[in-house]
Amino acid sequence: MSPGARPPRKRRIHKRVPPGSRPGTLIADPHGSAPVVRAFGWGPGGGEELVNASLEDLAALRQRHALVWVNVDGLGDAQVVRRLGEIFGLHPLALEDVLNTHQRAKVEDYPGQLFVVARMLQQGMPLSTDQLALFLGPGWVITFQEHAGDNFDPLRARLRSREPELCGRGADYLAYALIDAVVDGYFPVLEDLGERVEKLEEEALHRPVPLTLHGIHAMKGDLLLVRRAVWPMREAVHGLVRQERALITADTRLHLNDCYDHTVQVMDLAENYRDIASSLVEIYLSSISNRLNEVMKVLTIITTIFIPLSFIASVYGMNFRGMPELSWEYGYPATLVAMGLVALGLVFFFRRKGWMGRGARERAREQSEIDRL
Repeated sequence: MSPGARPPRKRRIHKRVPPGSRPGTLIADPHGSAPVVRAFGWGPGGGEELVNASLEDLAALRQRHALVWVNVDGLGDAQVVRRLGEIFGLHPLALEDVLNTHQRAKVEDYPGQLFVVARMLQQGMPLSTDQLALFLGPGWVITFQEHAGDNFDPLRARLRSREPELCGRGADYLAYALIDAVVDGYFPVLEDLGERVEKLEEEALHRPVPLTLHGIHAMKGDLLLVRRAVWPMREAVHGLVRQERALITADTRLHLNDCYDHTVQVMDLAENYRDIASSLVEIYLSSISNRLNEVMKVLTIITTIFIPLSFIASVYGMNFRGMPELSWEYGYPATLVAMGLVALGLVFFFRRKGWMGRGARERAREQSEIDRL
């Protein structure tokens, strides 16, 4: 791999469940990380947090508190996922989607529960996404993540401080807060992509090099990944807003509508950046062509100036007997002066035509502005 090149993006999808298997078959990724369970529980009597909790602790926590949030980081153990499904009555088909981490964002209704899949953007080179699977039930929320690391730390801090707005509402509001945190996590990624787009545009216009073209193609790949994550997410949030569900109150739907507006804004930004990135290839090729034309113009001017000089030198270099001025004492300096006057005359003519000097620079600048537009 050449210096400065990015690692290749993996486009393959691995479905570990063999074709024809019974629906609801749970097969974990053998290379997945071990599950780490963290839980929050709170109610009128107070709240508590369990770090690296056991499955027995979760069953007891559900009995002690009216509202429970269980978060699982890592999907390397199918037994943990199955046992959690038994404790909270999660549907087997939804649990199968939890372990198949190539799902697109969606919302599915199951008896007594709601299943939401979202894609979380992870900044890096290249950009990547992690699947978040969220279950909403009466008095509980369960989330499954592929890897540790998310945008929920501010939300956890609010829970630890017993914020009334968050702790005093139901599980549906907590689910909204988690989905909103995922959507808010798109904006820093888009800000970074916007800076990269501006940098690549500047390079394509003024300093185009082969590495610029690699950066443009990498940018287009990242923006395509953002679109694949945000477009279904927008539809999923819109489905939560549009359809009335028993587990989601009217007040929470109002907050989800604001979250939907954020997804629309993110989608608009991503589409704008994609349009700019698509035009950067044309700008890059145009800049390379303009630079080549400038080089060829300079070489052509130099060649044109030296053509009459070469003619004069070749004529007086034949040394045939009887040629005029061969025995003239000042013939050599006179010839040099004549060649210099011819060269100066050609330079003056080219400048008058605007083929070199300030006129040529102004034309090149105008062409660059046209390419930018």
